[in-house]
Amino acid sequence: MNLLSITTRAAILVVVSAAGPCGGEWGAVFAAEDSSGVGAIWAYAGTWKTSTETFDTAHSKAAREQTTLRNACWKDGSYLACNQYVDGDSKVLIVFTYNGKNKSYTSYQIPRDGGEPGMGKMLIEGNVWTFPWQSTEGNTTTYYRVVNTFTTPGVIEYRKEFSTDKVHWTVMAKGTETKVAGN
Repeated sequence: MNLLSITTRAAILVVVSAAGPCGGEWGAVFAAEDSSGVGAIWAYAGTWKTSTETFDTAHSKAAREQTTLRNACWKDGSYLACNQYVDGDSKVLIVFTYNGKNKSYTSYQIPRDGGEPGMGKMLIEGNVWTFPWQSTEGNTTTYYRVVNTFTTPGVIEYRKEFSTDKVHWTVMAKGTETKVAGN
């Protein structure tokens, strides 16, 4: 799922329990992986056509949406940053870091209007990248996640889900992103 969708649809993002680089076709996608580990995020760079179907649930309303997402990314040292555009409008700057000790990623979302920045986690297991978060109201905690599955290096199938027990998940939205241009 695109980074902005993650940010705006749930105010989340990223610490990753990352799998190492893969071979074959996936080797090219993750070839940017370097000693800092943050290079794996480069897979999101470029322009993507997105198509999303949202379902009527306790936490979402039915809708369909198609957008053009562009992640203008660059890497400097141990940081990878992406200025994320939706339909030509810059929406958020996302900065990623990597902790080699526990093989985890953290993302920091900086809103363009100077609002409060966000921070999140991301879990990577091969071609499945998961963005988990939770929300607590009173004594009730609801767990959310966006699951991105890279079916090829240029196609992501994603879904957004919620759960009250982390066992049974209800799909709130699903969609596809297809890469149409590089960074």
